[in-house]
Amino acid sequence: MRLALFDLDHTLLSGDSDVLWCDYLIRHDMLDPSWRERCARVAERYVAGTATPQDYCDFHALLLAGRRADLLLPLRRAFLDEEILPRIPDDARTLLRKHRDAGDHLVLTTATNRVVSEFTAQALRVDDYVATEVEVVDGRYTGRTRGTPNLRTGKVERLRAWLEERQLPAELLRQATFYSDSINDLPLFSVVRHPVVIDPDVRLASTAARKGWTVLKLRR
Repeated sequence: MRLALFDLDHTLLSGDSDVLWCDYLIRHDMLDPSWRERCARVAERYVAGTATPQDYCDFHALLLAGRRADLLLPLRRAFLDEEILPRIPDDARTLLRKHRDAGDHLVLTTATNRVVSEFTAQALRVDDYVATEVEVVDGRYTGRTRGTPNLRTGKVERLRAWLEERQLPAELLRQATFYSDSINDLPLFSVVRHPVVIDPDVRLASTAARKGWTVLKLRR
């Protein structure tokens, strides 16, 4: 088995799922418009690498607080159709297909929580999917995350745990190919054999140039 690992936001998706979800909830009168500015500030801090993983994920989990999981399902599906699918470029689907045709095991690994990104993973037809988990009690989201947030060093920890749960050798991660746009994914880039940078942010572009990593640009 060979692993092909993919980040989601600004990598396979032309946009940020969390920002889009926040805006979507506001447009459907499920959040006050003041959340838009709060979301933008958290996103800026995350991109800059100044927000802790827990800070970032806790903020986005808070958007779900008190909502019934079953009642949110139709909105989640509409969000996929209206906001996500139009933002997946053909180049991203071609990249996934290339690895699928080569017999690789495709894994989507994203900081975006499961509520927001689960249907995206299904639409992309990846083999496995690792995301930030959110807490549900008595059928309602509590507004808290559960377990290790899936970003920065957490992505490495969660993938290692994923391999261990499936009794797969740790060597698979070291031999893997990983695609991402963000400097926040430097910990995972540093442990795989084949790091590939897609439309990188400024800091990651500099790192990729220094280390001689492959850089791709998708038509978006």
